[in-house]
Amino acid sequence: MGSLMILLSLQPLSLIFLLIIFYITLFHLRRPDKFSGAGPATYPLLGCLISFYKNKHRLLDWYTELLSQSTTNTIVVQRLGARRTIITANPQNVEYILKTNFNNFPKGKPFTEILGDFLGQGIFNVDGELWLAQRKLASHEFSTKSLREFFMHTLEREVCERLLPVLEALSNEKKVVDLQELLGRFSFNVICKFTLGTNRCCLDPSVPTCPLARAFDVAAEVSARRGAAPLFMIWRVKRWLCAGSERLLKDAVGEVKTHVMRMIHERKRKRKRKQEGEEHGVEDEDLLSRLICAGHEDEVIRDMVISFIMAGRDTTSSAMTWLFWILSHYSHLERQIVEEAKGVLDYESLKSLSFLKACLCESMRLYPPVAWDSKHACGDDVLPDGTEVKAGDRVTYFPYGMGRMEALWGKNWFEFRPDRWFDEECGKSEGIMLSEVSPFMFPIFQAGPRVCPGKEMAFIQMKYVVASVLCRFTFRIVSPQRPIFVPLLTAHMAGGLRVLVCKREKV
Repeated sequence: MGSLMILLSLQPLSLIFLLIIFYITLFHLRRPDKFSGAGPATYPLLGCLISFYKNKHRLLDWYTELLSQSTTNTIVVQRLGARRTIITANPQNVEYILKTNFNNFPKGKPFTEILGDFLGQGIFNVDGELWLAQRKLASHEFSTKSLREFFMHTLEREVCERLLPVLEALSNEKKVVDLQELLGRFSFNVICKFTLGTNRCCLDPSVPTCPLARAFDVAAEVSARRGAAPLFMIWRVKRWLCAGSERLLKDAVGEVKTHVMRMIHERKRKRKRKQEGEEHGVEDEDLLSRLICAGHEDEVIRDMVISFIMAGRDTTSSAMTWLFWILSHYSHLERQIVEEAKGVLDYESLKSLSFLKACLCESMRLYPPVAWDSKHACGDDVLPDGTEVKAGDRVTYFPYGMGRMEALWGKNWFEFRPDRWFDEECGKSEGIMLSEVSPFMFPIFQAGPRVCPGKEMAFIQMKYVVASVLCRFTFRIVSPQRPIFVPLLTAHMAGGLRVLVCKREKV
């Protein structure tokens, strides 16, 4: 009892000193991962906090190395101040989490708290009945008819009337441009046109990006850094104090929500004028108008629109940026894409661009737009590989690491090989459909009940943009030669991708 009183009377610095001594004393007493035989060095009380800090600037590759050393491609991470986390690159586990026992692995409160200020009650940040209702609505919006209308009314116009002319001007002026930023502005315009019915960004790189896009950038980055914080309490304290990055987040989210709510009110007033005969014209066909017609509450509409903009703005631009960088090193593959795309750039013929789709899949295998995704276990469970899950555990499946597993992709996993996506017996020369790769082995668009409803729209957009651009232009990389993959809510290249736009020589 006397020892306890002495300990409690110590100053905070003394307690920290004791913790350090405790760690040094137990330096060699690592607790091995019971299930996989591999994992980060873990110590009593501190968990793997030391090695986490040592590798915080290369977490993706560190986790990938640990997973590749594991016999089950699964590791358990325990660190001071964070929930016990199970990270897996095992397709059987991924299927169990995303499909087989779907109800036991929702997003969970810890996840929805991180994104709650930004995405609110939108489809990508809720579970249960609220998610199911929005999912049904989203499935209707991404029907074949909607995709065809999206292509004809939005994508063609944005590419032909805005993107290609900008690239033409850049090639004539021999100006270097950040291709990542240009594609980001383009994708932001496309998703805003689909959801709000209006463009928001000028594609001219000499003009600053629009305030709404900047607000989305800030909100996405700060929200992502919440999830990556070594100690979760840090961002909660900063939010309570409204200090530092949390103040930036509050201002950015406020700007986004104010803008969308203004659009909702304007659209409602316009609809009312039409109903009263004061205004004429065709009905707006964007997502916002359809949500209003369906009678949803303003806050639900706002959060759904913000979620869809967030999901669609950077995922496609990220995938295309990495593909353009990769193709700059494989001119023969670039020529194959151009040859395949000649004269087939309409909605129906886009489906036949199988080699281009294989290139996109291969690029996303190595550089997935979303590097990892987490769920939280409702109750105790056991994954197919024998890993025990406790209620409240964070369970993360890891597309970045999965794309680098020799066990899944063979010894040549590090090579960019589009041919791995074709049936080996028939090959791409005969136009055979891509081989069926399990979505649980390649969970770029998630899988199971929560598979991305915009998957087909994303492929349509990426195919059309890449083919349209490559048939007219090539890119000479200025910098960086070896870009750094940065995983926020959506992955991107650190510092952008600076290129010189050159006109393609006609053959």
